[in-house]
Amino acid sequence: MDHVIGRAVRDGDWDGGEWSFRPVAVFRGAAARKYDAPRQGVFEGGGEGVVEFAPGRNFETALRDLAGFSRAWLLFVFDRNAGSWRPTARPPVAPAEGPERVGVFATRSPYRPNPIGLSCVRLLGVEGLRVRVAEADLLDGTPVLDLKPYVPAADAFPDAAAGWVERQAAERWAVEESAPFREQAAAVLAWRGPDLAATARLQLSLAPFDATRKRVARTPEGGVLSLRMFRIDFAADPASRRLTLLRVRSGYAAAELAGADDPYGDKDLHRRFVAAFPVAAVFVDRGGSAW
Repeated sequence: MDHVIGRAVRDGDWDGGEWSFRPVAVFRGAAARKYDAPRQGVFEGGGEGVVEFAPGRNFETALRDLAGFSRAWLLFVFDRNAGSWRPTARPPVAPAEGPERVGVFATRSPYRPNPIGLSCVRLLGVEGLRVRVAEADLLDGTPVLDLKPYVPAADAFPDAAAGWVERQAAERWAVEESAPFREQAAAVLAWRGPDLAATARLQLSLAPFDATRKRVARTPEGGVLSLRMFRIDFAADPASRRLTLLRVRSGYAAAELAGADDPYGDKDLHRRFVAAFPVAAVFVDRGGSAW
């Protein structure tokens, strides 16, 4: 349906019906799951993808002249958020002084009354119905409702107050990769597995030991991060706030890989990984639990 359902809200009447919108495009990128996407694309860099507009709706003409802009706003749908909206949200980095949770309208939390997202992306090129972008924080397959050009004179307010964000106790860490990790992560990606390098940088660059937002545990050499059924060992230097990704391990024990059950559909990938990197076995602590 191309039309909308509902009417203007007048005189406090909030029963004007529901508004229905038809997506104009879909985002295509490497981030397949929520933890693969950056919280804010401009801070993480990368995030390249393509906004593919629907054919047969004269959008080629609608995209004319967009190439002259360096940035654009994407309005999209948080289509994979299960459950109802939440009136408060816990920021990734809480204010140094103040509540741990803040009102959802004072955050960019995806759990909103209307699951609509807004992202300012960098334009790389316009090719027919395809708009190439970078610094995006959308998941692959995200429905896009609209695209609008970013106009600095109207959209940039560098001196604007940022409320509780200005009181955040930022804890950003530099994340580096060792040669063994780089080789292992590249192999997993080449075998159509997850992008372990990009996801690890995303997860560990901000409050790396915050176990409330990631599956991470401290170890004598630093820590171990769990991404799906992979384990990433890393070294940590608190003085310089630098992390080094050391190696990748499978989270499956040998007996588990030998079994036929495959609830996550990833055992063939892990069998191939362990065969290529025999030392990448699961680590079992003294209590018998697999990290």
